[in-house]
Amino acid sequence: MKYFFSITVMLFLLGVSSASGQSRAVNRDKYIMNIYQTNEKIDLDGILDEDVWKTAERTEKFQRVTPTDTGFAIAQTVVMVTYDETNFYVGAVCYDPTPGKRPVASLKRDFSFMSNDNFGIFLDPYNDQTNGFIFYLSAAGVQYEGLISNGSSVNGSWDTKWRSSIMSYDDKWVVEFAIPFRSLKYFEGDTQWGINFGRLDLKTNEKSAWAAVPRQFTHSNLAFTGTLNWDKPLGKSGLSFSLIPYVTGKVTKNNDPVEEEAKWGGNAGFDAKVQLSTSLNLDVTVNPDYSQVEEDRQVINLDRFEISFPERRQFFLENSDLFAGLGNSSARPFFSRRVGLSVPVYGGIRLSGSLGDKLRVGLMDIQTGEKDDIPAANFAVAALQRQVFSRSNITGFFINKDITGNYVDTLYNGYRYNRVAGIEYNLASADNRWNGKAFYHQSFYPGAAADAAAIAGNLKYETQYFSASLASSWIGSDYIAEVGYIRRIGYFQVSPSLGYTFYPSSSRVLSHGLGLSLSMITDPGFTLTDRSTGLSYSIGFQDRSSLAFSLNEDFVLLDRDYDPTNSGGLRLSAGESFDWISGDVTFRSDARKLFSYTLGAGYGGYYNGTRLNMNSTVSYRFQPYGSVSVSGNYNNISLPEPYKSAALVLISPRLDITFTDKIFLTTLVQYNNQTENLNMNIRFQWRFAPVSDLFIVYTSNSYTDDFTNKNRGLALKISYWFN
Repeated sequence: MKYFFSITVMLFLLGVSSASGQSRAVNRDKYIMNIYQTNEKIDLDGILDEDVWKTAERTEKFQRVTPTDTGFAIAQTVVMVTYDETNFYVGAVCYDPTPGKRPVASLKRDFSFMSNDNFGIFLDPYNDQTNGFIFYLSAAGVQYEGLISNGSSVNGSWDTKWRSSIMSYDDKWVVEFAIPFRSLKYFEGDTQWGINFGRLDLKTNEKSAWAAVPRQFTHSNLAFTGTLNWDKPLGKSGLSFSLIPYVTGKVTKNNDPVEEEAKWGGNAGFDAKVQLSTSLNLDVTVNPDYSQVEEDRQVINLDRFEISFPERRQFFLENSDLFAGLGNSSARPFFSRRVGLSVPVYGGIRLSGSLGDKLRVGLMDIQTGEKDDIPAANFAVAALQRQVFSRSNITGFFINKDITGNYVDTLYNGYRYNRVAGIEYNLASADNRWNGKAFYHQSFYPGAAADAAAIAGNLKYETQYFSASLASSWIGSDYIAEVGYIRRIGYFQVSPSLGYTFYPSSSRVLSHGLGLSLSMITDPGFTLTDRSTGLSYSIGFQDRSSLAFSLNEDFVLLDRDYDPTNSGGLRLSAGESFDWISGDVTFRSDARKLFSYTLGAGYGGYYNGTRLNMNSTVSYRFQPYGSVSVSGNYNNISLPEPYKSAALVLISPRLDITFTDKIFLTTLVQYNNQTENLNMNIRFQWRFAPVSDLFIVYTSNSYTDDFTNKNRGLALKISYWFN
């Protein structure tokens, strides 16, 4: 019986996939653009005065995406494309009919999309409407690039080389892109790509696109790309090689538990990229250093289970959906942050890309060293993905961890190795209304029992007005994925949800809608251990502000002793059950304004007591040179004696300064009395050449009561990209 519901969901999911009649992407035959090669030299100056721009095909009128997805945009855009032997070029004229200054939050690379006037292109070179590339340019000429996976998910941490320029006028701004073919992945001999162009104009409060996109979906959704016809088959790029060496110098000082002398050190290593074909890459890292990676944003942890933080290290990002996209948010068989965060990484190698028009591959192997009581280990991941129908795919994978250093049987569950294999089916219909996933994972280790498996399925249907989803998971009591993120084991969960959105004819309200959700978790004997029921209502205003309410009912039967404050108080006993009701409200102001804020508050029961929560973020932009913001979270947890009550405070001021579009300074301070830590991170970056940087990073940690320093460190790192 324990498999029954999950298997039923998976069969239902497969049936819907077959019945949905998947076909060619909805816009591919409606929006068509032809591209022709040029031998003319193009000066990237934001002035479209070359002859090729006078003869290149031009896009038809852009259509609105928001606030409504009907009619043509007020702020129109005209786009042209061409190419030569090495680069793909885009020229665009962004008309600006509204007087006034164009909103630009800062000059920092990888800007916030909703805080800047911008123009972007969305490429689907594989024609699978699933994986692609995004390139944006703000009205101040700031670049943003990212990888698109799962149809619309964007990873903006990815970096690559490309060039751009803008020229500003009172009534328009003009952009030119030059994207090297070696920065893209595609198939040799291709004659068609998927493509779309998007624009955000904040003064008219309007998002628009060349190929129409329904307003419930993002600009980057590849299901709605048009067709780019090449005048001749794309040629072979040939073997190319890039080397990115780095050098670092560091000084650190520990003062806790006893004061130590400052320690000086240095390091060096490199990353290498080998483009084996137009669609296949080999990446190598030797003795990598991650001192420049931004600090994790702290949270007040009131969860009974481990919290996950996002991956920001470059080596793990390209084609990361093949690895990081396995499983679901509560059961990831591979979580790259398990690799090398607490121990040194000696080196790694990754082969990823496409082997044909429907086959993708990902192979990765990483060797780590030892530190303290953590032994050296080898991590290997292999994934093979086959596209089926128009946008769905089947993925098979294998994950292996081997202890290669001094083996201590009291660590890592007492096993020298841990392996997980599985198969997954990802559903995405051609019109993106149906999305879902079904998977079966099996873990292997000495003495693994029959319950060392995980089975799950989810299905979602979404239109402009209505959405419905159903998800279920069964995670076996013996399922161990040491390289993964598994919130808990030994449970069965089912989670349905419904939502409906109204779009009134109002000059003030853009949309409003109701949401219902339910999540129930049982133990292997089908005894209810967790239930969460939610009723929510949200209102979106025409000025981009929003208001949301929610009412929640929670039930918990503790499977272990637990302190609800996570701050060292007396624990509630395993076997006790609790049921409570709470509510909250959140208001977000118009983010287009120089001063913006988010305010939230909640109150209600909490285990055997009550909890008052207040949170806010206040931000001011002094555009385009930066912003200052302060985020705060306050939780007042009141529990009866002898249990510990707590007032938990997290305050995070942040200062971002962009001296130019290549020189940035970020200061982040995080005061968290739950962890008794005051963290400061100051990060200076100078991008002196494309994807080549100088970083100076200062980090310190202190106690929150008397501000006594625990440790501090200063690091300098320089890297350069050689082609």
